[in-house]
Amino acid sequence: VQLQASGGGLVQAGGSLRLSCVAYGFTLEYYAIGWFRQAPGKEREGVSCISSDGDFTYYADSVKGRFTISRDNAKNTFYLQMNSLKPEDTAVYYCAREGGSSCELSYYGMDHWGKGTLVTVSS
Repeated sequence: VQLQASGGGLVQAGGSLRLSCVAYGFTLEYYAIGWFRQAPGKEREGVSCISSDGDFTYYADSVKGRFTISRDNAKNTFYLQMNSLKPEDTAVYYCAREGGSSCELSYYGMDHWGKGTLVTVSS
């Protein structure tokens, strides 16, 4: 089982990025998945998650209305579209798999993690 995140980079405030996470070694459609982030000197925090069937999504208050999570089970890939980026969004972003089909976005409930991709937002 492996998750590979990509799409990070340097962007100016107000810009957009789309993160992707490709799943290997398992069938994505059976699992809820999520995105976390960790800024320098801070704890890892949950950003967003989506249930296995895509019917339920959750967003942290700090990103609500700006970020959109989605999934393409046929491609075993999920995404995080990030718009109106702010300097405080600067962090390493991690994709992760939930232990089941429901969206919980609990750090200890995620059973597999990608290595992370760095997002830097300049002011």
